[in-house]
Amino acid sequence: MPERGTGRSLVEAYVHLDLMVSGASDRATVTDTPEGWVLRVEDVEVLVPYEAEETAQQAGAVFGTGLSELLDPGQWVLIAGTYASRALEEGLFYAAGPEDPEQFDAIAADWSFAAEAVAEALKFLPEGATELPVEEFWSEMGREARDAEPGQFTREKLEGDLAFFRQSLDDFHRLHAH
Repeated sequence: MPERGTGRSLVEAYVHLDLMVSGASDRATVTDTPEGWVLRVEDVEVLVPYEAEETAQQAGAVFGTGLSELLDPGQWVLIAGTYASRALEEGLFYAAGPEDPEQFDAIAADWSFAAEAVAEALKFLPEGATELPVEEFWSEMGREARDAEPGQFTREKLEGDLAFFRQSLDDFHRLHAH
């Protein structure tokens, strides 16, 4: 029987699958069930209840509302870094080349997803805490990220990254929007 988690949105489910199995989002099967959509790749399944996806869409919460049960804060920070790196790199090519509306949208989405991923990590930070508690890192990937760079998981660093990613998105729109 495959391992099954519960996602708060389809986007979160696809991100989780990609972390678990390389290239999973391109190969995932989606099945409608009475409870919601079940996304599956190899031995990994994610149930996204219909109500959770609807709530996420109504709230404008890309990755879902509430606290993630699929991804820990270490994974969210890694995801944010991936989206931000991609946005930075593609933004340089965009600025140097001819305007491409699809590329513009992809870069804007990457900056937005980077910010949203950091916001997800911040949800794990207790009120008044200066850093994410060790026990919040339940995945091997998340623990390894924290062990390698504990300074990445302080309130100051996460809030600074969130502000930078949001400002970068605003700047990209200001400089390149038609």
